[in-house]
Amino acid sequence: MSADYLFEVSWEVCNKVGGIHTVISTKAKSLQADLEDRHILIGPDVWRGTGENPEFEEDKTLFPAWKQQALNEGLRMKIGHWKISGRPIAIILDFTTFMSNKDEIFSQLWESFKLDSISGQWDYIEPTLFGYAAGKLIESFTRFQLNTRLKVVAQFHEWMCGGGCLYLNDKFPQVATVFTTHATVIGRSIAGNQLPLYGKLSEYDGDDKSNDFNVSSKQSLEKLSAQNADAFTTVSTLTSKECKQFLKKEVDVVTPNGFEDSFVPQGKEFDKKRKAARELLLKVAGKITGEELGEDTLLLATSGRYEFRNKGLDVFTDALGKINKSGEMKRDIVAFYLIPAHHYGPIQNLRRALEEDTPFMDDSNSCLTHNLHSPEHDPILGKIMENELQNKEGNRVKIVYVPSYLHGDDGVFNLPYFDLLIGFDLTVFASYYEPWGYTPLESLAFKIPTVTTTLAGFGLWVKDEYGEVEHGISVVERDDDNYKETVDGIAEAISTIALLDEKAYQKARDEAWEISRIAEWKNLVDNYLKAYDIAISKAQRRTKLYVDMERPELISSQISADKPNWKKFIGNENIPPKLSKLEQIYSNLYWSWNVKATELFQSIDPELWEKSHHNPHEGRMGHKRSLPDFLPYSVIHFP
Repeated sequence: MSADYLFEVSWEVCNKVGGIHTVISTKAKSLQADLEDRHILIGPDVWRGTGENPEFEEDKTLFPAWKQQALNEGLRMKIGHWKISGRPIAIILDFTTFMSNKDEIFSQLWESFKLDSISGQWDYIEPTLFGYAAGKLIESFTRFQLNTRLKVVAQFHEWMCGGGCLYLNDKFPQVATVFTTHATVIGRSIAGNQLPLYGKLSEYDGDDKSNDFNVSSKQSLEKLSAQNADAFTTVSTLTSKECKQFLKKEVDVVTPNGFEDSFVPQGKEFDKKRKAARELLLKVAGKITGEELGEDTLLLATSGRYEFRNKGLDVFTDALGKINKSGEMKRDIVAFYLIPAHHYGPIQNLRRALEEDTPFMDDSNSCLTHNLHSPEHDPILGKIMENELQNKEGNRVKIVYVPSYLHGDDGVFNLPYFDLLIGFDLTVFASYYEPWGYTPLESLAFKIPTVTTTLAGFGLWVKDEYGEVEHGISVVERDDDNYKETVDGIAEAISTIALLDEKAYQKARDEAWEISRIAEWKNLVDNYLKAYDIAISKAQRRTKLYVDMERPELISSQISADKPNWKKFIGNENIPPKLSKLEQIYSNLYWSWNVKATELFQSIDPELWEKSHHNPHEGRMGHKRSLPDFLPYSVIHFP
């Protein structure tokens, strides 16, 4: 069954943080083919008060009546378009209005789902409130704009948005919910803390490990979202094993990540951009190394978040060290680390040398383009020095470390990531923990051969889907115990590409592009549609439930006379101020061994004291009650 409306909620809608941004932004065009403007994306208003969001364009003509209604309900938002291909409708939501009610919200989620928010810090509280607010927004829109006959689906990406999934499950069952995890909280924590994940997967308990890593609130939200959603998906068979072990829930559908290649230049524009990028890369590398680098230099790159072990940066560097020490390489290799780190701006001497085309004066054999805070503690630099890769004269392998985001304003390259990526000859992503892995797929789309491992979801998927590959992609076997073999495999894959002649290398580029075709969204979006179908099927079984919620006058006529209809209510304590000190005595059990205390309670109401078995925890007729029940009853009857 297809959705009439689809809401897609992510912290990365109009907010580029990582790979999920690529997933959603590239998938949108494929979904629009059927849904058009009935596909609505929801993200956080992280730019509030700081300027204009560069990815979002507000359109005040969209849903003006509902927006006013939502504002009356405490929902503050901007409605407009995400400035990507297809320009889908996007809503950026200011969730900070819910901060003042966070204790009440978390209390409700505990009562309904046993969500453990006690230990959650701000990196848990803010995204959870965003998800919760998104759930309320979807409810508000559906009630105001739509009707109960429409099939409405809400998809929530990652634990950060799970609060919305739980809210709709509890408060608005008309909406079919889908929860997608792109990496498990516990899996990432285990891998990031240098522990073996895959060989000992069956030995780990997710809840126990969450306490070890102080992520119990995130684990609780992720687990409950997976278990309560109408459909649960993840991005690879590799991660589905983590879900089963840590979240105690089998995934309903594996949804591999695709891409939509409208961002890849075509024809002469592609050749022009590749030429410009290569010239710039060689120029920067030449300044840093102090050497004249020829056109036959192999330009190599790795990129991604700074997760030293998870992203395989240790393996990558050791492989480069092995190639350099072998002495067998007959051409120069320049390896670029495009890894954002804690820097404080470009190195000014380098910037000046590039602008004025003068030599870069630096005696430290530095490979950096930007100034790092505490470089002596940087793991990448430490590994580079361990392998003696400090751009010394005679080294065939050169290093350029770019610790800056590449948004086009970094001060050295001043090009966005994709405009720089197009200039490379090979990329390497030696991942240990990579549920999917977009970076190798992006490289293939730009006709760049790539190297990855069997611990990357994408690497495994290509092996299963594509079959034999010559040079377009190398998938190196990796597990918990074969570090040295992985280093050897990565070094061999780099050397193989470096030794290809021009004709064979061009064939490898063509093969890379062909492999990328199997991962286009038009070939993969059906997996998501299957998940939506599962969710809608479950939601339709609840039709009577949400119809009754729409028509509350029918509920009273459906109550059985011979069956109790239990309702929960909360009452406020109303102990007179003069008696408030008694609550302190009662609360710490002081009364149970102090004669004066027991005499005090007995003097309040001797008859009730006997009925409560000399225990203020007990109420009338032996039923469990508390002091707030005991005292007002006594005060009323014995003022």
